[in-house]
Amino acid sequence: MQEWWPLFAGVVGGMLMGWLVLAIGLLLLRPDDLRLRDALRLLPDLVGLLQRLARDSTLPRGIRLRLWLLLGYLALPFDLIPDVVPVVGYADDAIVVVLTLRSVIRTSGLAAVERHWPGTADGLTVVRRLSGL
Repeated sequence: MQEWWPLFAGVVGGMLMGWLVLAIGLLLLRPDDLRLRDALRLLPDLVGLLQRLARDSTLPRGIRLRLWLLLGYLALPFDLIPDVVPVVGYADDAIVVVLTLRSVIRTSGLAAVERHWPGTADGLTVVRRLSGL
């Protein structure tokens, strides 16, 4: 009857270790010039951009799938770092969005992003900078 306790502790410990590794990986893989304040301010426009890109049938299916997975991740009520943690809570969302957007731009080109950008020209300039362009 007490044999479940070590298994439970091992599963919980493994999940915590996996979370820690993913959180550290996100911090290490973040873009060098990522300014979280800029990315957080642009997050509503970025989500709109991601939705428009995901619906664009001219983009390759792999890119659209990647974008839908990202939108699903953003819609989840839990994250690698909970959103209730000030500033850092939204950092994982911003980093994942920027990394995915970089991948999309490098694969499909900047023209698709410019075509679907719902925000201002200044916001698009920030997106270009965050994307490493």
